[in-house]
Amino acid sequence: MTNPREYPPPLEQPFVKHLIELRDRLLRVVLAITLIFLGLFPFANDLYQFLAEPLMRHMPVGTSMIATEVASPFLTPFKLSLVTAMFIAVPYILYQAWAFIAPGLYQRERKLVFPLLLSSTVLFYAGMAFAYFIVFPLVFGFLTGVAPEGVEVMTDISRYLDFVLKMFFAFGLAFEVPIATILVVWSGMTTAESLARKRPYIIVGAFVFGMLLTPPDVISQTLLAVPMWILFEMGLVFSRWYVRDRKDEEAESGIDGTAPATTSTTAGAAAAATAGSAATVADVVPAQDDPATGYGDEEDANDSGHGEYEPLSEEEMDAELDRIEAEEAAAEADGNGHQDSHETKNGPDGPEEQKQ
Repeated sequence: MTNPREYPPPLEQPFVKHLIELRDRLLRVVLAITLIFLGLFPFANDLYQFLAEPLMRHMPVGTSMIATEVASPFLTPFKLSLVTAMFIAVPYILYQAWAFIAPGLYQRERKLVFPLLLSSTVLFYAGMAFAYFIVFPLVFGFLTGVAPEGVEVMTDISRYLDFVLKMFFAFGLAFEVPIATILVVWSGMTTAESLARKRPYIIVGAFVFGMLLTPPDVISQTLLAVPMWILFEMGLVFSRWYVRDRKDEEAESGIDGTAPATTSTTAGAAAAATAGSAATVADVVPAQDDPATGYGDEEDANDSGHGEYEPLSEEEMDAELDRIEAEEAAAEADGNGHQDSHETKNGPDGPEEQKQ
């Protein structure tokens, strides 16, 4: 019985190591977010004023934002500081994810994944900047301008923060369309030509996506759908470039099935040698034709009328077993005779033993 301590399960230890590494990297991410949050929290009110500036610019004179809940003046800047720390730590988070999965990737996959992680970070920040500097002024100007007479626009600070974070996430996610397009084409799920033919459906889907993630107004929906369409076209261009580079690498390494000439020659020689060996075996071991078993070549089977397999009777089975035992005994006796002859050939009683 084997000792489990000496022979542990082969997959248990590597899996535990992966879990330990994942735990360490998650702790590093949490520590980084905590440190950034501690640095931002003293400036939480200033951060909120900067975030509320696009709305405050379009609010009527003499009005301001309000806090309808008791803890909102403290919790809202606190939440903003925490979310801002997470946004700032996105490059470090993606780096930890990259370091965790990189050992399991091929060299060509590493060349693809790292630029995609870097570009996805830049695109996410670009989407947030686009929402803050372009979308917010237009949306808030429209929403405050259509207020009925006698209605004063005084937005709650927590509701405004939720709205702004939703818009940041929507535009940051929308700006990841080129990355998604490249990954879909690179994985082989579809081709750039097929996506190009489906362009009308994708444009309609962009407007539907903008309708679901933006306020119920045409301006914000259009400002989200049009950049998604433009980014989709950019993704098509870069996906063709990535796929072309991948095909070139596979052609050079012979992965795509076009093996070098030396490999084809070796395979042909191996096939010829295998065929020659099969022919030699067929010549050395002829087909058995035993009247006791009824097995013979095809002509004998056709002549005797036994084209299909027929089970042996008990008498035929006993005769076959006796024949096999006799052949084995004869082969064993023949082998022993040759061995005894070789051993006694140089002895004093060699001729006599050979004679017996």
